[in-house]
Amino acid sequence: MRRMAVGILGASGMVGQNYVRLLSDHPWFEIAYVAASPQSAGKRYEEAVRGRWLMEGPVPETVRDLVLGDANLVDSARGHCELVFSAIEADKDTVRRLEEAYANNNIPVVSNNSAHRATPDVPMVVPEVNWEHAGLISVQRERRGWHKGLIAVKPNCSIQSYVTPLFALRQAGYPVESLVVSTLQAVSGAGFPGPASLQMIDNVIPFIKGEEEKSEEEPLRILGRLVNGQVRPEESLKISAHCNRVPVIDGHMACASMKFGKRKPSIQEIIRIWCEFVGEPQRLNLPSAPAPALVYREEVDRPQPRMDRDAGNGMAVTVGRRHSHRRVAQGPGLYPIRTRGDAGASWAVMFL
Repeated sequence: MRRMAVGILGASGMVGQNYVRLLSDHPWFEIAYVAASPQSAGKRYEEAVRGRWLMEGPVPETVRDLVLGDANLVDSARGHCELVFSAIEADKDTVRRLEEAYANNNIPVVSNNSAHRATPDVPMVVPEVNWEHAGLISVQRERRGWHKGLIAVKPNCSIQSYVTPLFALRQAGYPVESLVVSTLQAVSGAGFPGPASLQMIDNVIPFIKGEEEKSEEEPLRILGRLVNGQVRPEESLKISAHCNRVPVIDGHMACASMKFGKRKPSIQEIIRIWCEFVGEPQRLNLPSAPAPALVYREEVDRPQPRMDRDAGNGMAVTVGRRHSHRRVAQGPGLYPIRTRGDAGASWAVMFL
C-alpha cells in the first residue's frame, strides 16, 4: 500500500513533535516534509530540536535528517507532500492566513490550531462524535473555489475529555441538559516552554485566558447537526466551565456533574454505555483509532494523568471516579440536581 506523503508545519514545537511521534511509523502516512520558523529553516530536523526534544525516546530515524523548510513559504511544500498537519505557533490572523494559503494551493490542511475553529465552513471534528461534519468540506471547496485544498480542525484539547462521554449517553437516549465542569489542564497545553516554573511548582492557576469560553461553546458546535451546509449548534445543553492550570506535564482532566432530562440512567447504565461505546473510527478499524475509545476505571482514585494519559496511545478517554448524589449547591453558573428521586451523576474524565 502506497503511503501518503505528508508534511508537518511547526514541526519543531511541542505539538509538532507529537505529530512526528504519532506519524513516524503510521501505516497510511509518510513524513516527507517538515517546516518551522524562518530561524529554523535550513537545519536538519534533529539539529533543530536538539536540547528541546520533549518526546520519549530519540528523534525517529525517518525524520532526523529531513531539512526544515520555512512554514511561511507555501511553495516550499509544493511537490513534497500531499497533505499538511498544522501546528504553527503564531497569532490567529497569521495562522488563518497561512492555512488558507496552503489550502488555496491544493494542499489539504488538518490543523491543531484554534484560528479556524469558529469559521462556519471549517469542520471541527472529534471523529467518534461528529465525523459527519466532514460534509462541510464540499461546501468549503465550492465556496472558496478549492479543488483539492481543504481545512479541518480539532477542538480545544480539554473538551475532548468530556464531549465523547456526553455523546455516548446522548446516542443511547439519555441527553444531558446541563453540565458543570472543572478542567485541570496540564502545562503542555500552553505549549513550549509553557508557564514559568515559579508559577506552577507548588501551585494551581485558576484561570486560563479564553479557555472557559471555548469549553462552553465548542462542545455545542461539535454536538450540533449539519443542516443545509452549515452546523446548527446544539441548543438543549447548557455548560458552565471553570478552567485551571495544574502542575502536570501531560494529560488534561475534567471533573463534571451532569443533569439529565426526563430520562435518567442509573450509574450502572452509564457505565455500561461507556464500556460498550463504539465510534465510527472503531467501526472502520482506522489505524490510529483507540480501541476502546472510552476506558472505564473501577478504582476509586482513577483516572490519574500519569497513570492513564497513554491509554489508546494517548488517544482514548479514561472515565471513572463516579458517584450519585441528591443535589449540588446552587449558585452562579451551577445547575441544580435536586428533584426528589433525581439522581445526578458526577464523573471525572481524563484526556491526553
